[in-house]
Amino acid sequence: MLLLCPVRGCHLALAREEKRVVCPQGHSFDIARSGYINLLQPQDRRSKNPGDTADAVAARRRLHDRGVTDPLLRGIAEMIRAVPNDIVLDAGCGEGFYLGSLARETGFDAYGVDISIPAVEAAAKRYPECEWIVANADRFLPYADRSFSIVLSITGRMNAGEFRRVLRDDGRLLVALAAPEDLIELRGKGRDRVDRTVETFAKDFTLADRRRVTTAADLDAAAVQDVLLSIYRPMRAEPAEAMRVTFSLDLLLFRPR
Repeated sequence: MLLLCPVRGCHLALAREEKRVVCPQGHSFDIARSGYINLLQPQDRRSKNPGDTADAVAARRRLHDRGVTDPLLRGIAEMIRAVPNDIVLDAGCGEGFYLGSLARETGFDAYGVDISIPAVEAAAKRYPECEWIVANADRFLPYADRSFSIVLSITGRMNAGEFRRVLRDDGRLLVALAAPEDLIELRGKGRDRVDRTVETFAKDFTLADRRRVTTAADLDAAAVQDVLLSIYRPMRAEPAEAMRVTFSLDLLLFRPR
């Protein structure tokens, strides 16, 4: 996979060396011991440590490991219908659960990008067979044009122009949104974001399919606390209590225009 230099005004191809990648203009980026590459530029972050915190990453990983999100994973797998020769990008990959799990099941080439170093480091350690990059996908995806047959955006930020640039003309884009009932027990009913999202992508994509996948899990107090940590609501007036919690995603499958 051809990586591009993230420096503004450059975007030349990066060549891989033993412990770094470097472009013809001499911009160099280290490969971490766990295998990921940090391409995040200082001007592409709004804080010193952008994205998911280490606590949020660990909480989300524990929830995935409990199996509570397996029905959501199955719904995503059924929508994209990936095959071994697919090349898949997850923009906003977090700690890698969805991309890494699907890659292990299907055998496709997998690439994940996220702005959070703790998230990408966790992904690289759990799924070393995938390639993981720290970068700001809201501004630039560091890959050559038409590199991917599938692009995923799972409850992350959406960059329609960049998604279209890196997606093949015969590819497909899967966008997963938190549905109105998602975590309703903890944060109340949310908004339906489907129509707004379809409009956001209308210039470059057509909607090919849509469905909602919903599951519920009986969680103990520790797991409920992990949910709160994962959505940045760790502090409540009362301690977390065991409860049944709903998880729900709206899945939108797009085709490029």
